[in-house]
This record gives sequence, C-alpha cells and structure tokens, in this order.
Amino acid sequence: MPVNPELVGRVFPPTAPYLVGREKVREFARAVFADDPQHVDPAAAEALGYADVVAPPTFAMVIQDQTLQQLLAEPDSGIVLQNVLHAEQRFRYTRPIVAGDELTGTLSVTGIRAIGGNAMVTSEAEITDAAGAHVVTATSVLLVGEGEK
Repeated sequence: MPVNPELVGRVFPPTAPYLVGREKVREFARAVFADDPQHVDPAAAEALGYADVVAPPTFAMVIQDQTLQQLLAEPDSGIVLQNVLHAEQRFRYTRPIVAGDELTGTLSVTGIRAIGGNAMVTSEAEITDAAGAHVVTATSVLLVGEGEK
C-alpha cells in the first residue's frame, strides 16, 4: 500500500503532557555525549539563568517520538514501520527545554513527495509548554520504501 496522499494537512491530537525530569535530561546528555555542565549540573544551568538543567537540542525527539507514533499507528497511512528510514531532522527553538517543563506535541503532516516507488513524508511537531507557549518545532522527514513485492 503506498503512502496515503490525503495525510497532507492532517493534524493529530496533542500528546499527553510530558514532564521533563532532571535525570532524563542527564541520561540523554550522556547518551549523546553532550558534556556541557548545563546539561547535568543544576548550579551550572542556574548560573546561565535557567531554573534547572538544560536539555541538549535533540532532546525534543523524546516528545516528537510520541507524535510520530500517532502517525505510524494511523490505519490508512500506508506507512509500514519496517519500510521507514528517518531521513532528516531539524529543530527551530523559541527557548531551550529545561527540567521541570511540561511539554505537549501536536503533529501535522506538511508534505509527501514521491521519489521513484518511495515517499518522503514531512511532518512538524509543534511542542509547547504547560502555558501553551511555543518551545520548539521539530521537523522530521521519513523515507518510506515500498517494501517487498
């Protein structure tokens, strides 16, 4: 089943709020080799004007993943996980993610482009804080292959 072109423009419901924990930020920082003290030491983050440790920029993927799971679960999407390759990722920040933030993501499918028998599916996850203020837009491009014939 090819990717459903009617996905373009589809907006998914907001995800459940995700409370950013200090230890999760520290774990993520270690995993991605982000060794700046602001990512692990509350005092270093506070010295920079933040309330708690600051997540590395790619931490937004934790919340974006919840939105992408909604897309992958759509029965009419035509997207089969085993045929998906994460091709591109971008982030546009209003402010950094900090431990203590409660974040929600809302996914929109913004484009589908056919390339041979494959499809490039572009989506944007608008990630906001508990007050509804924009924190980051995470843009993802998935390469969806045809699979076996």
